[in-house]
Amino acid sequence: MSEAKRQIRVVSAEIKREGCYLITRRPPNAVLPGLWEFPGGRVRAGESDADALKRSLVQRIGCSGEVGESLLQVEHSYDGYDLVMGVYPVDLGGLEPVVGSVAELAWVALEELSQREFPGADQQTVDLLLQSDD
Repeated sequence: MSEAKRQIRVVSAEIKREGCYLITRRPPNAVLPGLWEFPGGRVRAGESDADALKRSLVQRIGCSGEVGESLLQVEHSYDGYDLVMGVYPVDLGGLEPVVGSVAELAWVALEELSQREFPGADQQTVDLLLQSDD
């Protein structure tokens, strides 16, 4: 990662149900519009990763759940900033996600993730998930 760029910390949720992963599509007015991602958001100053993830999930998919221990952390350089993303398992406890501040949501089987276009950091997560399934 570059020293000159600002660093942004974000968190994403790995939410699984019946062998499928929940992914959301970025709205047209967002940075990297139309790309798919694991639901989550930016960590605010003074906020823990778990608190940021719970807040972001409520905004994006209308519900939150139990945040588990960190699964992985990925780093990716974009134009103008470096992103550090923590990925956490989240159990929605039977709650049903809805479209909140995202354009769309989908439950996708692991082998179908490669058919979607993701931002760089999320693509790293997809790649790691696909490798761990081997």
